[in-house]
Amino acid sequence: MDERRLIVDQALILLEQNYVHLPLKAAMYGVNPVQRLRVLQRRTEKQTEQTMPPEWKFHADISEIFLSLKDLHTNYLLPEPFAGKVACLPFLIEEYSDQDGSKFMVTYVSKGFHVPGFAPGAQVTHWSGIPISTAVELNASRFAGNNLAAQRSRSVQSMTIRPLMVHLPPFEQWVTVNYIGPDGKHREMRESWRLFDSPPGPVDTGTASSAALSQAVDIDTQETNRAKVALFAPRVLAQQSAVATGQPFPGLRPGEIPTRIPIAFRAQEVQTPSGVFGHLRIFTFESDSPRSYVEEFIRLVRLLPDRGLILDVRDNGGGDMRVAECLLQVLTPRKVAPEPVQFLSSPLNLRVCRAARSLDIDFSAWIPSLDQALELGAAFSGAFPATSLAAANSIGQKYFGPVVLVTNARCFSATDIFAAGFQDHEIGPVLGTDQNTGAGGANVWTHDVLCDLMANDPTSPYVPLPKGSSMRVAVRRTLRVGAQSGTPVEDLGVTPNRVHRMTRRDLLEGNADLLNRAGRMLAEEGGS
Repeated sequence: MDERRLIVDQALILLEQNYVHLPLKAAMYGVNPVQRLRVLQRRTEKQTEQTMPPEWKFHADISEIFLSLKDLHTNYLLPEPFAGKVACLPFLIEEYSDQDGSKFMVTYVSKGFHVPGFAPGAQVTHWSGIPISTAVELNASRFAGNNLAAQRSRSVQSMTIRPLMVHLPPFEQWVTVNYIGPDGKHREMRESWRLFDSPPGPVDTGTASSAALSQAVDIDTQETNRAKVALFAPRVLAQQSAVATGQPFPGLRPGEIPTRIPIAFRAQEVQTPSGVFGHLRIFTFESDSPRSYVEEFIRLVRLLPDRGLILDVRDNGGGDMRVAECLLQVLTPRKVAPEPVQFLSSPLNLRVCRAARSLDIDFSAWIPSLDQALELGAAFSGAFPATSLAAANSIGQKYFGPVVLVTNARCFSATDIFAAGFQDHEIGPVLGTDQNTGAGGANVWTHDVLCDLMANDPTSPYVPLPKGSSMRVAVRRTLRVGAQSGTPVEDLGVTPNRVHRMTRRDLLEGNADLLNRAGRMLAEEGGS
């Protein structure tokens, strides 16, 4: 009982006094998460061991309040036994478009999973008795997403994979799937949800390090991507193992270049009707070594054709915003201006910035404006870059050909920041497979990091959470530079210059139509 009260109290502190998007979300979505937490706080105070609801219901109530914000940066992270587990089905479905509209197709199945006619290329028509398009729309309303494109994309993703760190287990024990196999026959199957251990990600110490304070990541997408690798991409795991042990790089495809960080990069030459170009996929901006990450990016772009580069950040949930912003200089002769960030104006944020000095962490640029904002009633602090101007320009241009950036609605956080910087510095055109990116415009801190920042203050309001539970909060919002200077990234994202709807051929033949479209754009930019 005391643990539940503690969780509610800490959630109230974070959302009311640290959460930078609270004014925006309250205005856009008509939500009042602070009042809802106060009501829940009062209820938990009145409950006894005999009258309190089941534990899963409490977690569902807290999660629903966080989800009402439609902000993938601001999460209630469930405790044990949910943390570290992933609920999944042994296949993936993805959406594509043709002349008849949207379709949903099986694109991967797990090794050892065999059902007649159920293979890549099978078209899903119904999900547990509901037309698949309707099921996706209903599912979208249950999950956070900063715009309609992001909600739909994440709905499709969560149909088959749900990290329990951020999602409660599915209420249904199994799903029934109606589908048309590659042989044209209509069939139905029933498959139970499965649980497996979440693959490990970058080390998180929970302390207020420069890396922890520079995070801009959608933990749902990154956990899902790691699960996809474990379930459907053994080639990547074999490549990681080869890098770690110094063995020959396995499973190279025609034109592929070995990379030292296969979980983050895939580089290859691609033949298109418009010419041969480089294709560099960036799956994440997460890294235990930002310097090594940037060095590997530079090495790979130098090895790819200089006549044009297709830089593909689809499904990238972000990571270290410093890493993302430092890559921009490699692609342009222009001086890079990092995105400025702002705190919510609150007495507690001012205390946090001042307390950080005892840990040799410098937020001095924001302190005067936070102090003044409390007198003037301003909503936000002044805006200053989180990535230093020197770091954003210390390397300079290393790739000199034209570049096209490929995005989708699952690009989030540091990837939104990267895409915004790419567009704002006019590095090249943006080709989107959705109408906009995921629109996560913030630097996110965990509850553990806030505890650490205030550790030397005996009056700190932050108290460690029980049983491995945690919370994350968007603490500094990002603003664009260049022609759209001052425009927030949150909920708007980056609008591509051109849109390409994924085709059946894209899903079955390695993005063939998408790469051909990008090749035509590179040819227009001067590549050949």
